[in-house]
Amino acid sequence: MNFAAFFSYAFLTLFTPGPNTIMSMRNAGEYGLKKAFPFNLGILTGFFILMCCCAAFSSFLYHVIPSVKPVMLCFGAAYMLWLAWTVWQGKPRKKRKSFMDTNLFLAGILLQFINVKVILFGITALSSFVFPYYHSFGALIGYSFLLAVISFTSTCCWALFGAGFERFFQQYGKVFNRMMALLLIYCAVTMLLGIRS
Repeated sequence: MNFAAFFSYAFLTLFTPGPNTIMSMRNAGEYGLKKAFPFNLGILTGFFILMCCCAAFSSFLYHVIPSVKPVMLCFGAAYMLWLAWTVWQGKPRKKRKSFMDTNLFLAGILLQFINVKVILFGITALSSFVFPYYHSFGALIGYSFLLAVISFTSTCCWALFGAGFERFFQQYGKVFNRMMALLLIYCAVTMLLGIRS
């Protein structure tokens, strides 16, 4: 296996802006790092489960992907747009009595299963880098866990950035929420444009 290519692909894909990183940064900026941590743990858990599913069904999905991809992209884009609307409508923390649904452990898990970027990443990483060399159950679980840890590291880095600017986000929360919502809309639009490719 070409480990340099594998790790380059994993780090470049998982550390670039996407639904996981944007929501991690936003939650930490809104609630602080400690209160945003359950969402990141949810991402870790959901990502690992999803990578195991990608490993288990990679060969099947690899052949079916041309017909499945447009459907996955439409569902993912619809969720991104709903998430963008939720973030756009978000009020500053002091005006809220409880967390938004986006800051929960379960939200972090569920986000993985409609996050087309993660699904396509898992299928690509496992079928291109892992399956040609490893087929054992232990190896597939190990690589799935490794990818989940890289993803968790990414979201924690983005959350640290968000928490570092918590005071700024509290003062300019509405503007920040609008910017994050626009980034999520951008993600949704790029996913829909991917249907044509």
